[in-house]
Amino acid sequence: MRAESREPRAESGAGTAASREPRAARVGTARDRNGLAAGAVLVFLSLVLSCLPAAAAKAGSDPLQALGLQAPKEAVDAPDFSLPDLSGKQIPLKQLRGKLVFLNFFATWCGPCREEMPGMERLHRAHQGNGLVVLSVNVQESAKTIRPFLQALKLSFPTVMDAEGAVSREYGVRALPVSFLIGRDGKIVWRAIGGRDWESPQARQYFTQLVAEKR
Repeated sequence: MRAESREPRAESGAGTAASREPRAARVGTARDRNGLAAGAVLVFLSLVLSCLPAAAAKAGSDPLQALGLQAPKEAVDAPDFSLPDLSGKQIPLKQLRGKLVFLNFFATWCGPCREEMPGMERLHRAHQGNGLVVLSVNVQESAKTIRPFLQALKLSFPTVMDAEGAVSREYGVRALPVSFLIGRDGKIVWRAIGGRDWESPQARQYFTQLVAEKR
């Protein structure tokens, strides 16, 4: 499977594991490469999140398997942050406590990001009144670059800017897109590396059931 990249060289060792994940675009800038590969991030990924390969997914199976989602091995709080939206207003993650938060990391140059975002918009429109918040985090781009991208795709869910990439690194983001579901209690429910079809029957059914669950 070919992963879209900003760099001509693919990361070594990606072979078999990469083939099990949906398409993802590598995050690659000269100033943050070392930070994204930092030992602390790798420990976070290896000890906290378990891999449920998308290749093993079967229609009608558990929704996490069907959608290729990675559940935590143990309960873990989502790293807190406060980032500005395109108008400069700060949006703290903690103010969303009590709601389900679909947290998506993206960039405008990322093809798989562009492909999955219309499905995210439909999730937003369908469930924003039912306690689901879709929040996108742009990685290291300016409002001038982001705004026309959002307008072209007619996206209305909130977007914040991770200008220095600090929040992305804290969440262990090494490829784009990456999505997390944060529960009403502020803990990570799952992680999705690579784009997904959020309009698939499995996704629609899963989120409909999810928002209907009692807190």
